[in-house]
Amino acid sequence: MNTSLFENLQIGNLRIALPIIQGGMGVRVSTSALAAAVSNEGALGVIAAIGLGENDESKTRDYLGWSRTAFTNSIRQTRRMTKNPFGVNIMCALTNYEDLVTAAQDEDIDVIISGAGLPMRLPSFVKNHTTKLVPIVSSPRAAHIICSTWLRKYNRLPDAVIVEGPMAGGHLGYSRAELADEENYSLDNILKKVIETVRGFIRNDIDIPVIAAGGIYDGKDIARVMKLGAGGVQMGTRFVCTHECDVSQEYKDAYIAANDEDVVIIQSPVGMPGRVIMNDFVRKITSGERVDFGCVYHCLHTCKPKEVNYCIAKALDNASRGMMDLGFAMAGSNVSRIKEIVSVKHLIDELTTGARASLLAFA
Repeated sequence: MNTSLFENLQIGNLRIALPIIQGGMGVRVSTSALAAAVSNEGALGVIAAIGLGENDESKTRDYLGWSRTAFTNSIRQTRRMTKNPFGVNIMCALTNYEDLVTAAQDEDIDVIISGAGLPMRLPSFVKNHTTKLVPIVSSPRAAHIICSTWLRKYNRLPDAVIVEGPMAGGHLGYSRAELADEENYSLDNILKKVIETVRGFIRNDIDIPVIAAGGIYDGKDIARVMKLGAGGVQMGTRFVCTHECDVSQEYKDAYIAANDEDVVIIQSPVGMPGRVIMNDFVRKITSGERVDFGCVYHCLHTCKPKEVNYCIAKALDNASRGMMDLGFAMAGSNVSRIKEIVSVKHLIDELTTGARASLLAFA
């Protein structure tokens, strides 16, 4: 690709017109409306699989059943809203991970993105090569483990790899010490090492693009990582404050009101650090206060409900509905720079124009 043109992200035989992937954000932040709007603009929209059914008041205690149904319905709804490719993000830590992957395959989804752990068995659940498989990694070691294991066990390699740096929002694949070591654990340093690792597995000249994520805010950031060899970028935080994002206005207001000092790292019941926006609820849980929502779903196999002091699924569900006193907003490190709500078209036009101008300046 001629990066100065800022066109085309080729994932196997799947062509995305613009090398931008919208990050999959749960609970009910990345839904059909946002994913379809992004894909309609030529980027890759992504639905987050987790928590799509929690707003179904008629649901029973059959978490697995209504979770899959809501996910399937969301895929079908997105397909009615766009004719362009779109993807889903399914966290490895989900207790119904295999079931949701199977549901996505049954719906002939274009791309499955999988992180929050290493998706070691993902190829065993996806029998076709039409659906593209894209793991999220945080280190060259993780990329090597996935590539080598998939090749050895399933004779398959990732169709692309997303490398998520430590400035991302939500759950992070880094220790607190690594997060504090900005020099050695910068996105740029990790990206270059992951690209080198992935290139070692390329066969028959079939490229495996490496997508940069975490702290990407504008066209200059996009141009910087693409000059380092990234095939494109994944961005989550910027897409929250769009008209098409279905999350509550209160959630968006937290983004717009956030200052740099409001962005903090907490320990999630998932077992990973997470970047969120400080509020009274975050102060409660970080002080050790127990917020007893009860465990309705047991949606994460890494969670120990009797040991943690809050339910992250319920906290994010509350926030998505606007009950910020009972939840919090996850966000990337640059959230304080967002000061208005815009359309998806406006945002992608801004990113594309900025990236092209910066790439031409680099040339």
